[in-house]
Amino acid sequence: MRGSTVFFGLLLIGACAVFSVWRGWLDVPAQWDPWAPLDVRDEPNLLTAYKLSRLQDNPELCDQALRTSSLRFSHQADSPADAKCPLSNTLRIQGGDVALSSSFLASCPLAVAYALFDIHALQPAAREVFGQKVTQVDHLGSFACRNVYNRTEGRLSQHASANALDIAGFRLADGRRISILRDWEKEGDNSRFLKQVRDGACKQFNTVLSPDYNAAHRNHFHLDMGRWRVCR
Repeated sequence: MRGSTVFFGLLLIGACAVFSVWRGWLDVPAQWDPWAPLDVRDEPNLLTAYKLSRLQDNPELCDQALRTSSLRFSHQADSPADAKCPLSNTLRIQGGDVALSSSFLASCPLAVAYALFDIHALQPAAREVFGQKVTQVDHLGSFACRNVYNRTEGRLSQHASANALDIAGFRLADGRRISILRDWEKEGDNSRFLKQVRDGACKQFNTVLSPDYNAAHRNHFHLDMGRWRVCR
């Protein structure tokens, strides 16, 4: 009984604190304010996933978050609602401080998660393992209007809503190329780097699938912002 009383007491205190922040009565740092725009430069915390979830249907909030990143992007026109794979609030990501092998389409949550990934996972891993930065990300694409694993039946892939990106490798400042297909199973710095990147990506994206998941992912990391939390 006493435990229940303590629990509900803490719940009430928490609710009062959230209400006070919402009304502006309690001043907290922006990264701990659920209603403050997401700044990708801030260290991710317990509110980051919630702030990412708010971006899909709010282009203005999306732009505010992306302006805190180095990404170059352009807004894409929404597709017809009756399209097989309709797209809305979709961006074309053209690169930034880190080049891309080609531009890619992205839902807003995917684009912002990618910016978080670059700052808080990819570059720290490169500095730790190699003492230099990643200068280019090589990818296999994002949008593809298809079912999971290209099956004729079943649910649509997250790629069908530009909510997933497949990364195949990275290029370092000294020109070195790191390939998931070639380097994942090897011993040494390249493999250690890739595994750190995979683990770091799991903190930014909802689903991360690597060669450890199955043979279909032997040559890339699948990163998406779907509803399921998977890190393999």
